[in-house]
Amino acid sequence: MEISVDISMYPLQKEFEAPILAFIAELEKEQSVEVVRNELSTQVHGDYNVIMALLEKEMFSVFTEIPDSIFVLKFVGNNRQGIYGI
Repeated sequence: MEISVDISMYPLQKEFEAPILAFIAELEKEQSVEVVRNELSTQVHGDYNVIMALLEKEMFSVFTEIPDSIFVLKFVGNNRQGIYGI
């Protein structure tokens, strides 16, 4: 099953940009999913099991380093890549 996930990350600390960029860079290392960046969020498109394992691993890593972080995730039960020109 293919899905799409819209992710917003909020590290609650003064220096917030570097952890966000590092999180996205880790997502982009998984070649079997498509990662699309924009100013407000990041979209990940691909196989459900791959994405869920990737999110579990990378979110755990963020929470280990920056426990005061917030993730907002929106899931769609199909691959919406390119539907809105993204």
